[in-house]
Amino acid sequence: MTLRPVALAAALIAASIPLAAPALAQDAIDRKVDALLKQMTLQEKVGQLHQLSGAEATGPEAAKRASQNTEIRAGNVGSMLNIKGAKDTREAQALALQSRLKIPLLFGLDVIHGYKTVFPVPIGEAASWDLEAIEQSAQVAAREAAAAGIHWTFAPMVDIGRDPRWGRVMEGAGEDTYLGSKIAAARVRGFQGPKLGATDRVMATAKHFAAYGAAVAGRDYNAVDMSLQQLYEVYLPPFKASVDAGVATFMNSFNTLNGVPATGSAFLQRDILKGAWKYKGFVVSDWASVKEMVLHGYAKDLPDAAVKAINAGSDMDMEGEAYIAHLAQAVKDGRVAQKHVDDAVRRILRKKFEMGLFDDPYRFSDAQREQAVLADPRHRAIARDVARKSLVLLKNDKLNGNAILPLAKNAKSIAVIGPLADSRRDLEGGWVVSDVRGEVVSILDGIRNHAQGAQISHAAACAPGCATAEGFDAAVAAAGKADVIVLAVGETWDMSGEAKSRTDIGLPGQQTELFRRLKATGKPVVAVLFAGRPMIFNEIADNADAILYAWFPGSEGGNAVADVLFGDYNPSAKLPATFPRNLGQIPISYAQYNTGRPVTSEKDIVYRSAYIDSPNTPRYAFGHGKSYTEFGYSGVQLDRTILRPGQTATLSFELQNKGKVAGTEIAQLYIRDTVASVVRPVKELKGFTKVHLQPGERRRVTFTIDRDTLSFFNGDLKWGAEPGEFKLMVGSASDDIRLETTLHLQ
Repeated sequence: MTLRPVALAAALIAASIPLAAPALAQDAIDRKVDALLKQMTLQEKVGQLHQLSGAEATGPEAAKRASQNTEIRAGNVGSMLNIKGAKDTREAQALALQSRLKIPLLFGLDVIHGYKTVFPVPIGEAASWDLEAIEQSAQVAAREAAAAGIHWTFAPMVDIGRDPRWGRVMEGAGEDTYLGSKIAAARVRGFQGPKLGATDRVMATAKHFAAYGAAVAGRDYNAVDMSLQQLYEVYLPPFKASVDAGVATFMNSFNTLNGVPATGSAFLQRDILKGAWKYKGFVVSDWASVKEMVLHGYAKDLPDAAVKAINAGSDMDMEGEAYIAHLAQAVKDGRVAQKHVDDAVRRILRKKFEMGLFDDPYRFSDAQREQAVLADPRHRAIARDVARKSLVLLKNDKLNGNAILPLAKNAKSIAVIGPLADSRRDLEGGWVVSDVRGEVVSILDGIRNHAQGAQISHAAACAPGCATAEGFDAAVAAAGKADVIVLAVGETWDMSGEAKSRTDIGLPGQQTELFRRLKATGKPVVAVLFAGRPMIFNEIADNADAILYAWFPGSEGGNAVADVLFGDYNPSAKLPATFPRNLGQIPISYAQYNTGRPVTSEKDIVYRSAYIDSPNTPRYAFGHGKSYTEFGYSGVQLDRTILRPGQTATLSFELQNKGKVAGTEIAQLYIRDTVASVVRPVKELKGFTKVHLQPGERRRVTFTIDRDTLSFFNGDLKWGAEPGEFKLMVGSASDDIRLETTLHLQ
């Protein structure tokens, strides 16, 4: 295919137009929902709140499958997860249509970063800072999943993550609230489209509500304890952005928040989500999180857990068996108000009507469309484009006056070394859900596809994980005969994601020793690092000649990496999360608060807020990322220095490509409120823009600043701006500020 990615996206959007559900006004849907509710028994209502996971039709799960089928026919199941494929979803839906009221099932699945076509893991996509590309990725994932009979994905995860020990940083957009909010909305738009019901889109889920990214010690499923000001300012905004983007559902989190499990938190679900935010979608528990409130010590038993969850506003019980077993009796006993059950059922039925399932329950389960969509080559082209936009060039030293990268295509010999050089599964990362995935392009494949006549040698040196050094000698021998070494190392696919928290986020096994021995050959070493989180790799950071951080780049990862290594694509990605120097700095973020004793110089740390064995500064700062060209910032201007009520201010500056190749810069706007009623961060991202420039080209770039840009949650949790002085900073990274000016708010 030769279409550009933008053209591909336009073609996919155009293809979705005739696939929309029959248009019904919201009031018409509400009337249908109310009419159906009046026909439902209490048990049938409770059935709509019950979600179960599909079981295999053969083997030891066969008995469970038979029991599930009986429950579905009885109308005791409202939704299923982990059923996929047009054939299987059609069969399950047929069972639901044997129930008295013939209410169709919703089919959900964890489509986190692609279905058949695997895209970069979400934190990798976030490194692109490209909202259009991220939306395209979600759109393709939705198109493939919907063709496989899926109505609903449990994504996007919009948790802010500032502790890279937490494995689930892989699934989010990094550490920053502003960037995370923009990406949350983009992914919701990509998954859902302009209106629910198109058969090439799916319902999205904003998860995990709330503050899961702040789990104590970076340990999955652990408690969270924070101030309300921190909750409102840092962790809630991406969820609010999801609501504003029209997200269909929410998923609550496993953690406690200030001592209360999120599943049982009326403060989160009723006061904030359904109250202050007026949210009309429904809330699904995370896997068995209703039942787990017993283990938390918050509910005395399963019936008590069911009561506390529904009263708190958790509408659907995922694989907890609490609602289906105990909720009807709790209503009869007066422990749960009928209105709470009716409200939850109404929210779920409304989505089923909006998806068009009452008009045609099988409209997503079309085997012919499934076959055609999953074979669409346009998806691979988009995946390659998104992947290369996600690759962060961390370092690019010069040798004999020339940068190491890009590699010359006519290089005589290239040694491709490392346990991940010819790995395919590891390039996909976790949460890969389709059984019919396409072929993954390895790094070795990609380099062979790009190099023109070069002799390509390959040595794995060790298996993924690199537990032993058994193959190091052969790898060093191969490297010694090459002009340049490309070293592919990092985490394996199963070392980050859910339940993959780590106390050591360095390179696994003996990979650092492998680098050390390759570096000793005297040949230039280009390190390509794979991971689902920020890692610590100080020796490589200090001594590698060039470093490309590839995350887990997906199906087209090898081609994307080679595009960058050989200069077919000039890297533009920026880090969405801070990379620490060592574990002792964690949790870490650029948006830190100042103290009464800040470090003003690394030489003056006595009685300062400092470490005695390490600088405060990170290894790589939020927003960092290099290019094959250089960009100059100059001529900052404000059209007004005093901002009065109702006004906006325009900050402008000149951006110039000072190099010899075309490139894209992501210019970033930060602010600092110098004096406020609560202490403000030393920097807050408040804007960014991607600018593509030809060599020597100059362009005037603008940011618009209004009162909302300068607002925050005060000590009373009221949103607003306070009069005073604001420092405005523009730069290439949070630690690479090029221009500053001052704005006064009246």
